[in-house]
Amino acid sequence: MPETPPDDEPSEPAQRGVRADGTVDGDHDAGAADDDSRVGEGAHGGSSGGLRLVVAINPAASFGHTSGMGDRVVEALRLDGHTVQPLVAADFEALKAEARAALAGHPDALIVVGGDGMVSLGVNLLARPQPWAQLPVPLGIVPTGTGNDAALGLGIPLEFEAALAHLRSALTTLSPRTIDLGHLSHAGGELWFASALSAGFDALVNERANQMRRPRGASRYTIALLLELLRLRARSYDLVVDGVARQVGSVLLAVANNRSIGGGMMIAPTALLDDGALDLFVVAPVSRLKFLRLFPRVFKGTHAGLDIVELTRVQSVTVHAPDIIAYADGERVGPLPVTVTVAPASLRVLA
Repeated sequence: MPETPPDDEPSEPAQRGVRADGTVDGDHDAGAADDDSRVGEGAHGGSSGGLRLVVAINPAASFGHTSGMGDRVVEALRLDGHTVQPLVAADFEALKAEARAALAGHPDALIVVGGDGMVSLGVNLLARPQPWAQLPVPLGIVPTGTGNDAALGLGIPLEFEAALAHLRSALTTLSPRTIDLGHLSHAGGELWFASALSAGFDALVNERANQMRRPRGASRYTIALLLELLRLRARSYDLVVDGVARQVGSVLLAVANNRSIGGGMMIAPTALLDDGALDLFVVAPVSRLKFLRLFPRVFKGTHAGLDIVELTRVQSVTVHAPDIIAYADGERVGPLPVTVTVAPASLRVLA
């Protein structure tokens, strides 16, 4: 199952309800936060108490269908009295460079508007050491992409108005939640991810779709999925799981920090973002027909008890198999092997 398509990004517990007064069920009480846990309080805020915010916008999210939402986020935050620096760029690398430069100006938060590709941008900027900040800058998310797994796992509403109200409420208290990340190293370098590393069928679909020039939009991924389904076969993987070497045959393999990938595939339904562990997800070799029968259960999270599904809580996994390009949070990583290690309490999130 494909993750967020590249056209959708510049490269690219249950939801909480919003009350009538604009607050969000489950948010921390403002008075409960310790003074030293607040970000930038009294340091960056203006005379009216507003914050200095950087808002990175992906105008291509959902294939351009949500292009005006970034402007609406900026407008709403300015109406709340915050100083907002909006960032829009022609491509992913340019946007990343602009966001990195803006972070050097000591903002109170980085907010991304888009799908999981934009979350990946924020994660990989904020997970690194931040010498400019007394406390790490938190990440805010307004999900507007086709793949919003990070927001789903964090309990951020997926409907735009509710997500915006959720963010505005979170900014009034500035009591960020701290979550784990996956740290990934490979021949090309290192990166961090919030949701999952994909190294099986879904990664193959992503790679095929990225190589196709036509058609544009989501239908390209449907075609890529069908083509890869026709070619479905088990792959042999060499793994090192918490220091122990093993071999497995699998058609679908991922290392998850979050519950879902690919826009709602609940591959690890009991995964937690703050438990200091990752979940190794392995589907044993199966026929095409059995694989198709499995998919509806994956989206519901009811596959975990099947004898062909293995879910293991781990700290570190090295994954190697020939001819597979790994993806993390829908972004292309490169050829296997890769090593993934849990990075506990590595990101502060306004959720």
